[in-house]
Amino acid sequence: MVQRVSMTGAAAALLRRLVERHGPVMFHQSGGCCDGSAPMCYPDGEFRVGDSDVLLGHVGDGTPFWMSADQYEYWRHTHLTVDVVEGRGSGFSLEAPEGVRFLIRSRLLTDEELALLDK
Repeated sequence: MVQRVSMTGAAAALLRRLVERHGPVMFHQSGGCCDGSAPMCYPDGEFRVGDSDVLLGHVGDGTPFWMSADQYEYWRHTHLTVDVVEGRGSGFSLEAPEGVRFLIRSRLLTDEELALLDK
């Protein structure tokens, strides 16, 4: 099955710890001041998604991953992999106190993958 978003093992392990500590969570990749490679992880429902957000899929054990529509238009031809690296990211994202931050790695989707996703 073709997906637009997935996680590395290290990111999945961190996500499990965050869910144990905070309950259900969600990701949002902004097209605003924090756009780029840093998805934000929030307690589920703390960040309100709207009509201008696109649900890319679910990672881990069902955690939704949202992206702003403007950002999606720019990245819609890519597969995103959520990874984790050392260093502090945004103070708003749940992993910040851990001394690590989530990071997006991307690759272009193949023509075959795009065709399957368009179905």
